[in-house]
Amino acid sequence: MKRRNLLHGALAAGLTAPALATLTAARADVDQTLSPDTPQDLADLEAAAESYEYGYHGQAPTRVLADLVTDFTTLRPLLTVPQPAPIRARLCRTAGQMAGMTAIVLHDLGSRRESRAWFATAARAAAESGHDQLHAWVLAREAMVPLNYGAPKAAAGLAEQARHAAGHRPTAAAVLAAAVAARAYALNHQSEQARQALAAADALMERLPESERPDTWLTYSEQKHHVHLSHAYTTLADTRRANESQQRALELSTPTSTMTRTLLNIDAAACSHHDGDSEDACRRTVAALTGLPDGYRTGLVHRRAQDLYEAIPTQHHHEPAVHELRDVLAA
Repeated sequence: MKRRNLLHGALAAGLTAPALATLTAARADVDQTLSPDTPQDLADLEAAAESYEYGYHGQAPTRVLADLVTDFTTLRPLLTVPQPAPIRARLCRTAGQMAGMTAIVLHDLGSRRESRAWFATAARAAAESGHDQLHAWVLAREAMVPLNYGAPKAAAGLAEQARHAAGHRPTAAAVLAAAVAARAYALNHQSEQARQALAAADALMERLPESERPDTWLTYSEQKHHVHLSHAYTTLADTRRANESQQRALELSTPTSTMTRTLLNIDAAACSHHDGDSEDACRRTVAALTGLPDGYRTGLVHRRAQDLYEAIPTQHHHEPAVHELRDVLAA
């Protein structure tokens, strides 16, 4: 009642300076109890995370890594002070995205231990954010570390965790998890499970909304789908389907997708080996490796080429093309 009388008295003469001051004081009393404005730094960091989603764009992986980690550290001051729950969730989601993308670059560079550590941080941030699909995406991407570095059983386990976390809705994380599981089962010589996972990935891909189909690290494009199919079918020695996916993925890949295009070319070389022409497989792999700019002939690319070399029977190691591949890998 006292405040009501005060406001009546202040406004009796109209919107004078004292009246406006009284109104401001009334608003400020309530405003202080509401959630504060979104920190400007958070909006900037969300925009930065979105820009990193689009991959290397022809930049050296180490340069992208440096930029990502620099922006990631900017999150710390915002995470160390109390925030309203919705703001905290957005901060954790952005942290999960950035940590996950940092882990992807480290994986591509061949730093497995550091990659796994960053994926662990990404998983914790995703879990705290309450975003189930981000958590599933992190697990599926983490599965690609053991997948690509010689531990397919561990990869299958993580991929199945990702499939469970993603659920049955057609989301980018769900398709990715199924595709990675298929690759892991193929590498583990579980062909039936691999083909079941491939069928599930295809079914989810058919129903995937357009909003989740852009070609980014956090979404799942047709190009990315065919990259996964290429490796799965190559591993299963289903060279016809593998070649179809390789051609489609290359058609959809930009010229700056250096690493992706190289991996597809190595898959095609492995198909030549499966079809009985190991000499052609070696020549194609050498061409793929020697055509790379500095900084790309390491990590995942090197590992995939090494796998092809090791698949060639030792009785063929004296042949010139096999010798040349060995020398390029040793350089």
